[in-house]
Amino acid sequence: MMDKRYAKILFYTLRSSLVVVQKDARIYYLKPPVIIFGILFPVFFFLAFSLGREIVPDVLVPGLISMTLFFTSSSVGPLITPWERNAKTYERLLASPLSLTSILLGDMLAGVIFGIIISLVPLLTGIFIFKAEVFHPFLLAGGVILSAFCFSSLGTLLAAPATEAPSQIMMLSALVRFPLIFISGIFIPVEMLPFWGKAIAFISPLTFTTDIIRDSLYQKGFYPSSLNLTVLFLFSFFFFVLALKLHRKNILKFN
Repeated sequence: MMDKRYAKILFYTLRSSLVVVQKDARIYYLKPPVIIFGILFPVFFFLAFSLGREIVPDVLVPGLISMTLFFTSSSVGPLITPWERNAKTYERLLASPLSLTSILLGDMLAGVIFGIIISLVPLLTGIFIFKAEVFHPFLLAGGVILSAFCFSSLGTLLAAPATEAPSQIMMLSALVRFPLIFISGIFIPVEMLPFWGKAIAFISPLTFTTDIIRDSLYQKGFYPSSLNLTVLFLFSFFFFVLALKLHRKNILKFN
């Protein structure tokens, strides 16, 4: 009897989250900050560091895919909550028959879908233009999906502060996301970093995404695949649980 009850709760939570996903996709996917910080910025940022430098394809392609997935998946979440607070629709959502878990899960799934779709562009570019070969398709698919969940849950976490100003959240997001780029083996493979660089790289989820993609396309991964997937899962779980806790705590502060 209890199992059926929990199954109904889970089903209702997932169905409610899909409603939130549809709302987020219609309203926020084409917002200028999402386009700029989620799509254009990682491309221009990567080109600024790659043009004029002899970067081999097995570094160039995984780095571009990882950066695109990282920025796109984490660009939707930080903007949804402050925008809705500013538009006075956040309270309406909380007063509806939706739980906070359903709302945050929907926001996270919106970032996941957006990140996966956009990251297909650099992936196909790497395959058809740079002649990358997919040696491990299931590892690549699993790594991209799990990474999208991880980065999207990070974006949801960054939206937790009790503010209705998107600019404040974007500043916080920039302070968190930009340093991760330089410690994650995107421009310099992890195996070429000094010991202290390897230690710092281990605290960034982006490191493990880049390593999975390098292993899938070029068979040059540094960490075991099982470690990469496990760490990304743990990061995803930690980010979402912390986001749920902070959002719930800051509802009272904001109101």
